[in-house]
Amino acid sequence: MSRDGRRRADAERNIEAILDAALESFSERPDVSMTAIAQAAGVSRVTLYTHFPSREELLARVLDRAMSSAAVVLDAEALGDGPAVEALSRLIRSAWHILAGYRNLMTAAGAVLGARQVRGYHKVVLQRVERLIARGRDEGSFRTDLPQAWLVTVFYNLIHAAADEVGAGRLKQRDAANVLEATVLGALTSPAPVGRTGR
Repeated sequence: MSRDGRRRADAERNIEAILDAALESFSERPDVSMTAIAQAAGVSRVTLYTHFPSREELLARVLDRAMSSAAVVLDAEALGDGPAVEALSRLIRSAWHILAGYRNLMTAAGAVLGARQVRGYHKVVLQRVERLIARGRDEGSFRTDLPQAWLVTVFYNLIHAAADEVGAGRLKQRDAANVLEATVLGALTSPAPVGRTGR
């Protein structure tokens, strides 16, 4: 291997080590320092800042990696199988399990990147939610009286609200998945037709 090739390989290994360490570090402590991340990755601060000149850039890459991993996990749920309502239940529980592990990462990202940018990184996951909601609307399971994009937003906001409530101690971790599933399904499923009252 040429000298340039070795340098590129070393740089790629350093980047992977930094991203792995940053994901674990931010997931444990949203306020973790760049110095602590460099130490966890086994690289110098100079090396860290060479590849990621700012906390914002590092968080963006870590969040992108986390959401790509989340998409792989959700795909394993075979969301195209069975009725859409059942698939949504599986998706809610899987998504909650993922978010619970990344709650501190989301706190760190929200503080540095802002809510709009953070949602943008969720696109890879929300596209799967959108496809499932569209299928459920076609099946007659999910409501069509509200815009589809709004239903995706409801899902996104409710799952993050649950994470906030758990973090604040107002919702118990062991109850969160059940509460979230009941709330999301209640919001998205078609309302039962109101019967006419006879005289």
